[in-house]
Amino acid sequence: MSVIIPAILPTSLKDLEDKLARLDGLADSIQIDSVDGRYAEPACWPYTPEGAADLATLATRGETLLHGGRFEVEVDLMVSDPEKVAGRWLASGASRLVIHAESTPLLTKVFSELEHTYGHDVNFSSGILSVGLAVRPSTDLALIEPYLSQTDFVQFMGIDKVGSQGQHFNPAVVQKIRLFRRKYPQMPIQVDGGVSAITAPALLSAGVHRLIVGSALWKASDLARSMKELNEMAAHYGAYE
Repeated sequence: MSVIIPAILPTSLKDLEDKLARLDGLADSIQIDSVDGRYAEPACWPYTPEGAADLATLATRGETLLHGGRFEVEVDLMVSDPEKVAGRWLASGASRLVIHAESTPLLTKVFSELEHTYGHDVNFSSGILSVGLAVRPSTDLALIEPYLSQTDFVQFMGIDKVGSQGQHFNPAVVQKIRLFRRKYPQMPIQVDGGVSAITAPALLSAGVHRLIVGSALWKASDLARSMKELNEMAAHYGAYE
């Protein structure tokens, strides 16, 4: 499994397709940010006038977001109703979902529906469906502990305000990760938000398995070179595909 995962915050289906084309041959896994404008803002595609129709059309036609099967697709559901939209993303080709622990009071229902509708169980088939819980730097980890037995991975946010790229990294998350890893050494960990060549070393040394990278890649003068440098850094810290 890849360590460096490019994050796409799409403005439209075309923007998503264009970015996927740029990543072709550079990455085999990507994360799509889905922001509804309620739990987090500003809203992005598919929470735009044409977005809902785009997703519905893809699902109806049996088309996927996999860009010819070249990518494993993870969707970061920064939405207030993850239990309602998860199925649309799975029908469109996603195999990994990130649910923000503070986005819904219905986490028990969410996991129950994923189990009954899609057969999800921890590690039942990571290539079909893996589900992770996301927590912010300020989130009390007690919120997710009752659900860890149903969770495939935990995503720590490296930023305080979710929903947009290019925000400053909160270094407090590193110690939070270390404490969590000591308590739950077998739980895979990924970090999203503020990840760059500057912040990656501390995260990798803390035992993070996957780094979700957004603006540090898209604002780079050379996308391919930035991906190469981050992958080499991951290898240096003992993190491999």
